[in-house]
Amino acid sequence: MNKILKTIILLTATNGAFAQTPTEPTVSLPTFKKDTISITAFGAISGGRHLNTESINQAIDKMHGKGGGVVLIPAGVWLSGPITLKSNVNLHLATNALLQFTKDFSSYPLVKTSWEGIPQMRNQSPIWALNQQNIAITGKGVIDGNGDAWRMVKKGKMTETQWKKLLESGGMLNEKGDIWYPSQSSLKGASFKDPGLVQDGKNEQFYQEVKDYLRPNMVLLEKCEGVLLEGVTFQNSAAWNIHPLMSSNLTIRNITVRNPWYSQNGDGLDIESCKNVLVEESTFDVGDDAICIKSGRNEAGRERAMPTENLWVRNCTVYHAHGGFVVGSEMSGGAKNLYVDNCTFIGTDIGLRFKTTRGRGGLVENVYINNIYMKDIPGEAILFDMYYEAKDPIVLSGEHREPPKVEVLPVTEATPQFKNFYIHHVVCDGAAKAVFIRGLPEMHIKNIQLSKLDMVAREGIDIQEASNISFQDVKLQIEDTSKQIAYILNSDHINMHQLEVNNASTFHLQGARSSAIEVQGLKGLKPVVKADFGASENIINIK
Repeated sequence: MNKILKTIILLTATNGAFAQTPTEPTVSLPTFKKDTISITAFGAISGGRHLNTESINQAIDKMHGKGGGVVLIPAGVWLSGPITLKSNVNLHLATNALLQFTKDFSSYPLVKTSWEGIPQMRNQSPIWALNQQNIAITGKGVIDGNGDAWRMVKKGKMTETQWKKLLESGGMLNEKGDIWYPSQSSLKGASFKDPGLVQDGKNEQFYQEVKDYLRPNMVLLEKCEGVLLEGVTFQNSAAWNIHPLMSSNLTIRNITVRNPWYSQNGDGLDIESCKNVLVEESTFDVGDDAICIKSGRNEAGRERAMPTENLWVRNCTVYHAHGGFVVGSEMSGGAKNLYVDNCTFIGTDIGLRFKTTRGRGGLVENVYINNIYMKDIPGEAILFDMYYEAKDPIVLSGEHREPPKVEVLPVTEATPQFKNFYIHHVVCDGAAKAVFIRGLPEMHIKNIQLSKLDMVAREGIDIQEASNISFQDVKLQIEDTSKQIAYILNSDHINMHQLEVNNASTFHLQGARSSAIEVQGLKGLKPVVKADFGASENIINIK
């Protein structure tokens, strides 16, 4: 067994929590020759009007051919089409360098790649590397994907003034008039269930007709070994911002990742089927999930069978995002040995977000989270959900959602699993709900240990279809006095020790399959037990 993992398992077994960060990650850093070539040596012109695609790629090719070194983008505004990184090259952006990708969609050829873990045709990523070794993007400049030219926008995410201005810019509306598309081609793509999917019956003409809809991820690093991203600001991506895919030995540090909060699929960092990854000292303010762990979707992900594993995230800050640290929902190849330490989430829709759904399959296990600080979380501070519906976590004004249909289905390879999570020392000043855990009737979420929580939330703890869930040393201030301490549905072996609660007193139990619930050391109001829909009061033991 991995020495780090063995040490932490011992700590969790003895103390109910781990008290220290794992030993230093063993992630290999790339190294580069000091030779430097400026893109101006190949005819690049600053100013934002001259297309420098050829000049930048020539500089990269030249340095690659010489055995490697630094390609310099000096201070200035540099317009470009897609750039291809190559082995042993460090693309370095000087202070005040702005690398801006063109709005001219014809500059981006359609290529066969992956989208949400499925083989897809997409426009080529502005920065792309395939099967390369020892590569980097460094410096203190800015990379801008011109994503506003590509993205559709939902009316509910904009003010009336913003929406009016967007309509005046051109583009097309859907039939309902509530989603804006930048072009007819983009709108046509939206009329198909999965237009980019590579399958029989689709020819080159079809993909060209929906080309504008097939938005590229801004930085795609596919099957690469030895990657460094450092210091740079990555912003305004058409779809996902940074997407390492099936790569290993990645170091991502001191970067800033930005997208408008309304940006559709505007993820910050999606780490998919990668091994040995360090993310540290970085800041995210994006339109979708911030730091997200993936490993392919459904059957394609299971066939790939490449989990994301051995990942460290530490000392990062997330502002707006759908989730601060996220696993899923495309986790069909699995994820394991994930370590998160010393992160702050401010205004993030959900803090710690673990999501999946039937059909995914895959196993997520051995996740260790320590020292998380949150403020003003509109949704759940900590969420596990196996009924993910591919919708924004916060309901938009006028939007109506039905609860999922609950039914027991057979367990197959398409049944996802979450187990063995250890979450220690979480402080949250304001959330809609403190903890939400919702598994499947046929596959409970299992073995979750939460310790040393200090949380202020409108609602308390919600546990559905889960087993072996423990809370140790929890302070919970429930702001809505009509809410309960905990709602427990069809769950078993739920242990709450050293629980201090303000403003709530009720434990609400439901479901004939609920059993073995124990509460010890409860401080606060005199507890009240409510049991119905098949549950009885004698399944809970309050000491």
